[in-house]
Amino acid sequence: MSSDIFTLLIIGVVILMAGFLAVISLVNTLVWGSGFNDRLETFGSIPQDQQRRSSGRGRTRLLRTRYRLNSMLSALTSEELNVKLLSANWPITETEFILIRIGSTALGFLFGWLVFRSILPGLGFAFLAYVIPGIYLNWSISRRQTKFQSQLIDVLVLVKGAVQAGYSFLQAIDVVVDEVSSPASEEFRRVRREVGLGLPLNQALYNLTTRMESDDLSLVVTAVNINTRVGGNLSTMLEAVVATIRERVQLFNEIRALTSQQRFSGYLLSLLPIIVVAILFVISPDYIGRLFEPGAMLCIPIGALVLIILGNIVIRFMVKIDV
Repeated sequence: MSSDIFTLLIIGVVILMAGFLAVISLVNTLVWGSGFNDRLETFGSIPQDQQRRSSGRGRTRLLRTRYRLNSMLSALTSEELNVKLLSANWPITETEFILIRIGSTALGFLFGWLVFRSILPGLGFAFLAYVIPGIYLNWSISRRQTKFQSQLIDVLVLVKGAVQAGYSFLQAIDVVVDEVSSPASEEFRRVRREVGLGLPLNQALYNLTTRMESDDLSLVVTAVNINTRVGGNLSTMLEAVVATIRERVQLFNEIRALTSQQRFSGYLLSLLPIIVVAILFVISPDYIGRLFEPGAMLCIPIGALVLIILGNIVIRFMVKIDV
């Protein structure tokens, strides 16, 4: 009995330490982490008074600690996760995201275990805590990419006008950075920074298409790369690309309008069983609780959930039309 208590105590201490590290990483990220520019300002600025010098030293120490932590745990990172974080424009590294995920999972497990006095609720909360950061990251990426896509035509019109006025393509990018709101300004500022650090323009533009995952942007980048290699009138080429993208956007909006009923029907059919079960849990928890008791009855909600997911996937596949 004493050995079991000792084991549980060790598990609890490990979970608390993991959660503490995740919280510290998140706080440092939200308070101090603001990307590459802030780091350059920290190391390159010359403070004017003693208060700014002390603040700069404290911030430098935190950045050094953050750098050491990322260096020690760099084996946990991956290029795919790095691209996702850049696409979402989150001011954290892959290591910090993984630590946040591990810490939230540990805290979720500890919460379910202590509140419900059982390991199964703990595992359930741990699973949710592990999945939610990834879902939120993908949602942030999708929202940002959609907003960038809506700004693309305005960006191209601005670039075309700047090129017609005698600007180079890089100078036109500077105009976009100054005149357009985020996320387009942030992404093209990153392109300008990469070129300034020595990366070829075609590679910087390819990195942009990797982050935004836009077919229209890929068309623009291909046209710019061809113009860079073989020459020609860039303004005329951009005008043709803008006309093509406008036609594709118009066709895409028409298709979305025609398939809206099917898409919302899929959402309704997927959410309706879950809503009904939730209402039954409120109205008659004893009645609906029988389905979730351990045994053969538990196969019914599990099978229903699998079929709901499969049905939603099939509906989404049916209404998805590539333009």
